[in-house]
Amino acid sequence: MGGMQDSRKLIVMRHAKAGELPGGPDFERALRPRGRRDSAAAGRWLAATGLLPDLVLCSAARRTRQTWQHLSATLLAGTPASTPEFSAEQRLYQADSEDVADVVREAGDDFATVLYIGHNPAAAGLVALLTGTEPAFPTAAIAVIGVPGSWPELAPREGELIASWTPGDADAAG
Repeated sequence: MGGMQDSRKLIVMRHAKAGELPGGPDFERALRPRGRRDSAAAGRWLAATGLLPDLVLCSAARRTRQTWQHLSATLLAGTPASTPEFSAEQRLYQADSEDVADVVREAGDDFATVLYIGHNPAAAGLVALLTGTEPAFPTAAIAVIGVPGSWPELAPREGELIASWTPGDADAAG
């Protein structure tokens, strides 16, 4: 890992399992019970690994905001730390991986750890863009990327995958 320990961290998360909304707008799809459980499990994993974001960049879609709601309830439970700054971004809803990278590049220097909650293929594509390796990325999956330099300097293939989690990991553990 070398010099990555002192780097910034980008936590990339795909929203949790959502239901269908026949005849309704995709934007308004809500989490299913499994999605709520997986979001809470993701929050427990982030808390256990000491990964508390300073900034949350979330797609404005209902399912991504609900993912943060359930994740944050377990992540921040019993944490004396301050609540991360949260931004629900309309432009992250139908963004591609480059669009997401552009939004992350706007993060201020005072944010050491940024959590992005969004959609595939952008989420998996962002991991591939930054690390050179595209992971399998089921709903609620997380990839933690060590990023050298400042956010505006975020560049392809300069990140290092330092941790990952999927709901299947939680199922296997307990």
